[in-house]
Amino acid sequence: MPYNKIDELSEEIKGQLPEHAQQIFLAAFNAAESDALSQEGALEIAWNSVKNEYEPGSDGKWQRKPEDTAIHNKAVVSGGN
Repeated sequence: MPYNKIDELSEEIKGQLPEHAQQIFLAAFNAAESDALSQEGALEIAWNSVKNEYEPGSDGKWQRKPEDTAIHNKAVVSGGN
């Protein structure tokens, strides 16, 4: 069942994730489900997508990961390829 808006996410998800992470979850879930993944598979994809940018804090709420400047600087210093 695809979600049409963030309000349709479960209270558990909305309670843990900030709004931007909820948007990531929603988009990833819907994309995975439209690719004919099972609901379980779509949930796994959605959580993995959130984990790319967010991590759980000590209070149980998710927060954005700090940027890894070493990765960004490497491309600038090396010129890319």
